Amino acid sequence: MEPRSPRTSELLAAIAGAEGTDRILFGDLVGAMRNRAFGILFLLFGIPNCLPMPPGIPVICGVIVALIAAQMVMGRDQLWLPSWLASKSFARTDLQRIVRRAEPWIRSLERVAKPRLHLFADARSRRLIGAVGLILGLALVLPIPIIGNIPLGIPICILGLGLVERDGAIILGGYVASVLGLAVTAGLGWLIWQGALAVF
Repeated sequence: MEPRSPRTSELLAAIAGAEGTDRILFGDLVGAMRNRAFGILFLLFGIPNCLPMPPGIPVICGVIVALIAAQMVMGRDQLWLPSWLASKSFARTDLQRIVRRAEPWIRSLERVAKPRLHLFADARSRRLIGAVGLILGLALVLPIPIIGNIPLGIPICILGLGLVERDGAIILGGYVASVLGLAVTAGLGWLIWQGALAVF
């Protein structure tokens, strides 16, 4: 019998809990993920936007998501990182905290996730996923209040999970969530703009 591939939550827990130094190089993290790097990094940098985080974190996450998504649009099979980003490190405890807080809802989605609707989850469809991710990543850079990050972070996470699990149904759900998230963000941006005009 062919061994079962590890689920997304198992991969994240293994990466976060692996023994090593107190800090993790971003390049080493990507190397450990291999061909699942695109989907897992969508998850890792989408999750902080769904949680209370210090200001500036959505901008960093948005830039990295956009960088990852742009390479998907280009059709790359392996994720390339510029040297300045590959050499950056972050605390292992930060990764463990993010994974621990996201694990319950990831496991909930995994109960229904399975390889299906391959037309929306194959290598060719990754270009479209990348295009949507690029738009979401760039939108995260915009100065929208805290709640404005959540409608963008959720679809990034859904698309990431769909990529890792090769589940076209979840990817389609990610597209729907992306449209809704961008609409909510655009609405918030319009309200902020109108409020600024009223003040000044």
